[in-house]
Amino acid sequence: MAVKINTKYLSDFASDDEIGSIMPEVIAADRTLRDGTGKGADFRGWLALPDNYDREEYSRIKAAAEKIKKNCDVFVVIGIGGSYLGARAAIEFVKSPLYNNLKKDTPDIYFAGNGINSAYLNELISICEGRDVCINVISKSGKTTEPAIAFRIFREMLEKKYGEEGARDRIFITTDRKKGKLKELADEKGYETFVVPDDIGGRYSVLTAVGLLPIAVAGIDTDAMMNGAKKAMDYFATVSPEANDAFIYAACRNILYRKGKKTEIMVSYDPALAMMNEWWKQLYGESEGKDGKGLFPASVIFSTDLHSLGQYIQQGERTMFETVINILGDESPFVIPDDPNNIDEMNFISGKTLHFVNRNAFLATVISHSDGNVPNLILDLDGRSAEDFGYLVYFFELACAVSGYTLGVNPFDQPGVEGYKNNMYALLGKPGEEHEKRRSELKNRIY
Repeated sequence: MAVKINTKYLSDFASDDEIGSIMPEVIAADRTLRDGTGKGADFRGWLALPDNYDREEYSRIKAAAEKIKKNCDVFVVIGIGGSYLGARAAIEFVKSPLYNNLKKDTPDIYFAGNGINSAYLNELISICEGRDVCINVISKSGKTTEPAIAFRIFREMLEKKYGEEGARDRIFITTDRKKGKLKELADEKGYETFVVPDDIGGRYSVLTAVGLLPIAVAGIDTDAMMNGAKKAMDYFATVSPEANDAFIYAACRNILYRKGKKTEIMVSYDPALAMMNEWWKQLYGESEGKDGKGLFPASVIFSTDLHSLGQYIQQGERTMFETVINILGDESPFVIPDDPNNIDEMNFISGKTLHFVNRNAFLATVISHSDGNVPNLILDLDGRSAEDFGYLVYFFELACAVSGYTLGVNPFDQPGVEGYKNNMYALLGKPGEEHEKRRSELKNRIY
C-alpha cells in the first residue's frame, strides 16, 4: 500500500469514537459521488480514469514525448493552475526540484503562462536562445489571459526561428476535443492535439494528457504512474469504510473543521514535495472554499520552515492542524562523515544517514507540535516513485471529493475564480456590452 494514514498524534483532538460517529456522513458522501447524484456530477471522469482512459491518445502522448526528447533541448509548458501544477509536481516529486540542473538525456522543462511578469518571460526567452525548443500549450478554451499571452510570445519566437512549417512540429496543443479558439487554431495550423476531457476539471486532470505529456517528456514511467492510480482506485472502491484511508482523512478534516480549526498545513520533509503541496493547495482550496466554508490550505517544507514558521505553529493561534507526508523509503542514502576535530560537536551523528536524521526531525516536531495542541495527521508514503505519485494523487482526489460533499459544497466548481477574470477583462478593455458595463462600475474603485 503506497499511502497509510496514522492518527496516533490526533487522538487527543479527534477520537476513534468521533471518527466512527462522522463515518456515516462520509460513506453517504462517497455514495453521492459514485452515484452521480451530487452537484458537479458531470466532472467525475477522474474517478474511473486509471482504468478508463483513451489508449490511442495515451500511445500518441508517449510517441510525442519521444519526439520532443529527440528534437528539443528545452520544453516549455504553457498553462495555469491545474494545467501545469500537476505536471510540475510530478517532475519534482519523481525526479528532483533540481531537475533542470541534473545530468540527463531529457530536455530541460520550464513552465510559462502561470503568471504575468515580463522579467520572468524575458529570462525564459534568454534561456531558450541558441537551443532547440518545443512548447505544449494547455488551455480548455485558449482564451485564459496568462497562457494566451505566453503562447503568443513563444509561437512568434518559434515561427521566427524555424519558420511556420518548422514550428508546426514543435508546438503541441492540449485543449478541448472539438471546440474553442485554440482547437480551431491547432486544426488550421496542423499542430498535434491532445484532449482536456470534458468530464474532468483542471485540478483533477494531472493523470490526463494535461499532465502526462510533460511528465513523459521528463522521462518518467507513466505506465507505473497510471498503475499506482489504478491500485488506489481498486483499493478504495472495495476496502471497508473503517479501513479506508481516504475516508478517514476526509472524516478527520471535517471533525477538526467543526471544532474550529480553520487552516490545514500540508507538511513535507523533502523539498521534492514543495510543488506537490502547491497542487494539493489548489485541489482543496478550489474544491472546498465556497459558500462561506472550507479549510484554508497552507503548506511548509520542514525542517527549513521550522526556522521561520515553527514558532507560530508551536505557540500561535490554535486554529490550525497539520497533515504530514512522511516518506518511509530513501532511494539515495547520504552518510554523514566524521570530523576528527568535532568542531560542530556533532560527531554523535557521524556515520548516520541524512534520512535517519530527517526521520528524527519529523518525530521530534510532530511530538512537540502535538504537545503545543496542534493536531497532526500522518500520511505514511512508501517512497517517491512514479507509482507512489499516481497512488497519492488518486488518494487526495478521492478524499477531496468525499470531504467536499461531507462539508456540503460542490467540490467540482469554482465560481469565485471568474470574478477576477471578468474584472481584468473589463479593465484591459475587452470589447462587449457586459465588459463595458463592468468597466464603468469599476472606474471609481481604482486607486
